[in-house]
Parts: sequence; structure tokens; C-alpha cells
Amino acid sequence: MNTTPKVLVVAATARELIADADTLALVCGVGPVEAAATTAAALARRVPSIVLHIGLAGARRHSDLRPPALVIGREARYCDLVCDWAPRVVSPPQALVAAAQRALPEARLASIGTSARVGGTSGCEVEAMEGFAVLRAAALAGVPAIEIRAVSNEIEEDDRSRWRFEEALAALAVAVPRILAEMRAPNGF
Repeated sequence: MNTTPKVLVVAATARELIADADTLALVCGVGPVEAAATTAAALARRVPSIVLHIGLAGARRHSDLRPPALVIGREARYCDLVCDWAPRVVSPPQALVAAAQRALPEARLASIGTSARVGGTSGCEVEAMEGFAVLRAAALAGVPAIEIRAVSNEIEEDDRSRWRFEEALAALAVAVPRILAEMRAPNGF
């Protein structure tokens, strides 16, 4: 009997997607709407043991997170939603956070804000466009999920030629195999 967890690795773009032969892989598209719909549809077809959402992110200048710093999502916050009667925060299981921290001890644990626009988050040091959507779809499907990001830019930097995509992608390429190995370890998750 195979007890190795089946991991679905989800990223917004093909450039961000890092997977191996033992994982399921999904390009969910850019932004919260596309990410939620695509992830939910994938989870309806095949339910993995774990969802690992990866990608690039921006960090606030005051956070001291410089490219290509790694961030483990303590929670995903949907910053575009301003009402109080719908979910706005999704948190990964603590055991999954602990596994990510063992695999990536250099990574910062932080809240990651989700917004459909660059600079659209508040109250979070780190910002991306899909995290809440992917983690919410996983939660509704009953699948534990976590978000891991590599910082590529300061959110306040308008000059996108100064964003460091290649360095952040290289950091993800090193980090993802480490976290997958930890998730698959006998006592990993």
C-alpha cells in the first residue's frame, strides 16, 4: 500500500510551476477569480492529499524581505473583499506549516495578502494575486493546503524592470523539491 501523499502543486503561470514526476501539477491562471475557478475544477476531478501553492510575490519595503526571500504563508488574506459576512482568511494546518518550516528554515512565516491588483493589499507584508483563492478552493474540497512564495519585488516599486523575477524563480526551483521531500517523509505531514 502506497502511503506517500499525492501533492497537487499549483502556480499561476507555467514559469512558476515546479513539479516532479510524483506530483500533480496545475497552472491556475493569474488573479483570484481564475485561480479559484481553475483550482476548484481540478479538485473536483481529482482529490490530492495536499495542495502546495507556489509562486512569486511582492513584499512591502518596510518588511525587510528582499528578493529572492522565501515566505511561508501563515494565512492567506483576501484583501479585495470588504464585507464581514464572507470568509476573508484561510490558514493552513499547523502540521503543514511545521513541515514547511523544517524544509525551509530560512523562510519567513507571514500573512500573505491576495488582491487582483498590485498594491491592493493592506495589513500584510507580502502580496500575491492567487493565494486566498487556491487555499479557499482546497479548504472547500477538504484538502490541506499551504502557500509558499519567493519575493521578486517591492510592492511600492513601480518600475517593473527592477523586479527580480529570475532570482525569485531560481529560489523557488531550490525550495520546492525540499518542501516536497519533507511532505513525503514518513513523519513529514
